[in-house]
Amino acid sequence: MDSASLPEHPERPPAPRPRRLRKRAWYRKRKLPLRIPRLDPSADNPIHADVREYLEHWRTMGYREAGVVLRRKALLRFVAWADARGLRSVATLTLPLLERYQRDLFLYRKADGGSLAMTSQQLLLVPLKGFFKWLARCGRIPANPAMELALPRKPVRLPARVLSVSEVDCMIREADTSTPWGVRDRALLETLYSTGMRRAELAAIAIPDWNRERGSIAIRQGKGGRDRVVPVGMRAATWLGRYLESVRPSLAFEPDEGTLFLTDYGEPFLKNRMGDLVRRYLGWAGILSPGACHQLRHACATHMLENGADIRYIQALLGHADLRSTQVYTQVSIARLREVHAATHPAGRYFCSL
Repeated sequence: MDSASLPEHPERPPAPRPRRLRKRAWYRKRKLPLRIPRLDPSADNPIHADVREYLEHWRTMGYREAGVVLRRKALLRFVAWADARGLRSVATLTLPLLERYQRDLFLYRKADGGSLAMTSQQLLLVPLKGFFKWLARCGRIPANPAMELALPRKPVRLPARVLSVSEVDCMIREADTSTPWGVRDRALLETLYSTGMRRAELAAIAIPDWNRERGSIAIRQGKGGRDRVVPVGMRAATWLGRYLESVRPSLAFEPDEGTLFLTDYGEPFLKNRMGDLVRRYLGWAGILSPGACHQLRHACATHMLENGADIRYIQALLGHADLRSTQVYTQVSIARLREVHAATHPAGRYFCSL
């Protein structure tokens, strides 16, 4: 290919020299426990006490703290709405009032003038239905008014763009493997593309989770608190081995927590920093599209599907609890549909002169 026909992309700046000792204390400060918004213990609205007991029930059932935080935020918003209207008891809350709250969520406008997405509205209403179901089961209310509350329709969106195989290869080869951090970045990108795991899952992978003999990685407590084992391709396994043998020992500090991928400063990756790294490589490859780590997740699933993988195996690889989440990729992958269209559509079988 002529060099003039290659796509232009921003020049890559030289990699900065790691300043580990100077930055290490700052990163330690960032490793804080999960921030949990607190219910005001002095609040005189009795609904606060019911919400506290409901959230404690969720903890005793073994659910993760991240799920409790999401429910807390949603319920606090409803309690504030009810308190502003003088509603101080769960016994006074009826279906028309809940439908009025749902309508207010629909009419709510953010600071930029935009409305809440249907997905956001559903995330605020689902914990509310669970809260009233628990109240009815405990006998605190005679009947569940939220049982007939209809949730807004959640739109099924396709990925904005799916990278091609050549685009993924172009992006991955942007890593300068003559430097230690380039080897690490190459191993990280190869692992994301090979396994299709989420960025939070990759950031939490420990060294013992990587089984080189079996060619697999064990994902502990992934989304929904579920464990799973995913295979690692030969190319990704090769770069992982090179990174672990020659690069990671020089990045690690004592005490070493055993996290697989470390930053230039010897710290485990934060989710946002991993996304920034992948986004930077997308820009260097001249790929301008939204998303970062999820781009490689979408590409992994779509490319496997186009090459004949069964959708059930892709569901297990991605860790989807519901097959409907995986079926989105059957609409993205049009390779088979294109073949059928070319073979059967009259305009696709014959050439005509213009």
